[in-house]
Amino acid sequence: MQRHPPATSSQWDIFCSVIDNYGDIGVTWRLASQLAAQYDIAVRLWVDDLQAFHHIRPEVDPTAATQCLRGVEIRRWTIPLPPIEPGDVVIEALACNLPDAFIQAMAKKSPTPVWINLEYLCAENWVEGVHGLPSPHPRLPLTQYFFMPGYTTGSGGLTREKALYGEREAFQNDARAQSDFWAGLGIPDKDALRISLFSYECRSLPDLLEVCSRGDRPIDLVLPRGRATAQITAWFAHPQAGDLLSRGRLRVFLLPMLAQDDYDRLLWACDLNFVRGEDSFVRAQFAARPMIWQAYRQEENAHLDKLAAFLDLYCARLSPETANLLRAVWQAWNREEALGALWPDWIAALPALSEHAHAWARRLAEQDDLAANLVKFIDNLLECRAF
Repeated sequence: MQRHPPATSSQWDIFCSVIDNYGDIGVTWRLASQLAAQYDIAVRLWVDDLQAFHHIRPEVDPTAATQCLRGVEIRRWTIPLPPIEPGDVVIEALACNLPDAFIQAMAKKSPTPVWINLEYLCAENWVEGVHGLPSPHPRLPLTQYFFMPGYTTGSGGLTREKALYGEREAFQNDARAQSDFWAGLGIPDKDALRISLFSYECRSLPDLLEVCSRGDRPIDLVLPRGRATAQITAWFAHPQAGDLLSRGRLRVFLLPMLAQDDYDRLLWACDLNFVRGEDSFVRAQFAARPMIWQAYRQEENAHLDKLAAFLDLYCARLSPETANLLRAVWQAWNREEALGALWPDWIAALPALSEHAHAWARRLAEQDDLAANLVKFIDNLLECRAF
């Protein structure tokens, strides 16, 4: 029987179709670069929207067919795809569909590649039952394996670079580093409660802005430009020039779309983070700061089930009073209901929420990360194939 090389000495192909703005490429790039840096794996990352990639990684040339960044070979995913021999491992990431010709080439390769279906992150109970399951192709001699990111030891884990926590703690304990970071963004040092906002359009936004503008303490809202920018700027009664909007106790700082590393630091530096989707949500958890998550909207409100499943895990060790408040705020935000009545209690609870966010981040660090679990899973598959 012809044997595969071990996962760490093989060629991997990762395919990413950019569907939700930056989240899909954010997740797959973090995984690809971690595999290259920590495991010395030769990774080809196929991306169908290099312009979106460029926004979060300015080093990426959106016009190049092939380029290399941080040890990862980045290929433009075109239709049709140029003829190429598939790697030893092929990852179909986040509900994208591999080109038919590439699948045919996989079937002709000997031995056939390990084919991984990397799914979206989910905290629901069914994840552990699906994680690792094989799915034979109906016509070709190929088997696809489901790999489910998650929060428990029975899942695939979360993408987390080895040095991430150390870098975060060093930054959060270094007032000068934080001051330099704010200065680099053109924002003065903190003299107010500072909140980052990365969200989809939301009917709750005007109410949030109103309650912040009328609150007991000044609030700085830091807004990387995105889908909610137009809605927020329209809320201000009079057009204001520049990247600073002000009304009452609220100031809004408009930023360009940030590179990934800068966005991570923004999460580390703020007192509260509004995040959305998957990539910013996971990074907010690693930031060990209070957060409010806006799940990606799905038909028939299926995203509310995903929200509830995560809240069951996240609130498990909170006091009943704080857990009830957190659930109420997150559910109102995701149902696009007014936050005004809940906001004063939420602000008062920030010290307890901050302590809980640190404890949650520590628990996540006790589990293996997604890259480590993926390499281990594939090596086990290859070992089984050898017998």
